[in-house]
Amino acid sequence: LYVSQVICYYKHMYFESRAHAGQLLAAQLVERYRYENCAVIALSDGGVLVGEQIAAQLHCILTMLVTESIEVPGESISFGAVSQAGNFTYNSEFSSGEIEEYTSEFHGYLDDQKRQAFSRINRLIGDGGLIEPRLLRDRVVILVSDSFSDSALLNVAIDFLKPIRTIKLIVAAPVATIPAVDRLHIVADELHILDVKENFMGTDHYYDDNTVPSHEETIAKINQIILNWR
Repeated sequence: LYVSQVICYYKHMYFESRAHAGQLLAAQLVERYRYENCAVIALSDGGVLVGEQIAAQLHCILTMLVTESIEVPGESISFGAVSQAGNFTYNSEFSSGEIEEYTSEFHGYLDDQKRQAFSRINRLIGDGGLIEPRLLRDRVVILVSDSFSDSALLNVAIDFLKPIRTIKLIVAAPVATIPAVDRLHIVADELHILDVKENFMGTDHYYDDNTVPSHEETIAKINQIILNWR
């Protein structure tokens, strides 16, 4: 990968909505990438609201990587996440010793959660949300989320993209934590983060309007993105 070229962020930002934050990110990206062969990948339904603003400005495809995060029992910590390909990726913030300890202690629980997560994903992508690798090949890929509280979902996306030949990997988000940005510097060629938080208060805290569409509505947005190019 290239060395990360850009990181744009400001302190103490709050946003009217995820669409508003997406417009701010799109303004950073449009001059440089308007005529590049790009693809925007959202990592959640909320991320689609951010990503559709970018895709509309860049006149490029918008799709979503469907994932399910699995938390450590009794703790608000993501152990890792399952992708629509069925792969489980550990949270890279854990050491190998911590992973071994958690896996040993919660072996049955984690296996059960993985099965349930993959089952939920299969139900969702049955509605038309399956990402197509051929649409990403030889493109500048822009991974978008409405926040990165940790690197779990990012790691799943990186694993998913490994076998796909891409030109460049850009990560864009309105809000991210310091540990997440540290990880982003390693895996991305370019970062666009509007605000880096030392004390993360939860994604919804940073938006006045927390209306997020259903998955069905999200899929409709993805299918309509070409009609919204401007």
